[in-house]
Amino acid sequence: MELETLYDLYLHELRDLYSAEQQLIKALPKMSKAATNRQLSAGFNQHLQQTKEHVRRLEQMFERLEESSRGPKCEGMEGLIAEGDKMAKEDAEDEVRDAGLIAAAQRVEHYEIAGYGCARTYAELLGDKTGARLLNTTLKEEAETDKKLTKLAKLAINLDAMYVPRAGKKNGDGALTQKAKKLMAKLAG
Repeated sequence: MELETLYDLYLHELRDLYSAEQQLIKALPKMSKAATNRQLSAGFNQHLQQTKEHVRRLEQMFERLEESSRGPKCEGMEGLIAEGDKMAKEDAEDEVRDAGLIAAAQRVEHYEIAGYGCARTYAELLGDKTGARLLNTTLKEEAETDKKLTKLAKLAINLDAMYVPRAGKKNGDGALTQKAKKLMAKLAG
């Protein structure tokens, strides 16, 4: 595909997002299975359902524009998913792996936020008000997912990972664990 106009670039971005979301639909169940924290696993499952809705919105846009969704595979998402797969298979303590899975998931969210933000801007410039609205809805959902991952990381998973004893070290009398529990209770409100 030649990119001669902003409309061409808009279609290219939509197709890239479509490929990215399709890849994510296949990856999220694996991430959910790899997560040992129930909230994280449930979050991945919830985002899977949301991702299916993102795909539906993109399909609606292609139909409205009378354009095909066919395009090259999104290499950026392919790389991010490969990193997430590697983390899921890492020989690590459960809590540490879960923290790594959140980091991998947030990289994906940030990539999607950038893509949807650009596509929304193109839609606005091209006068595609319906497309801009649909893209903005998805953009807000991606940002909300990122916020939820951050909250889960800060309030539980990263703290759990922090207090996993390092190899050959003892955690002492558990004072650090008690401090972590108090901090979590305080942050949870």
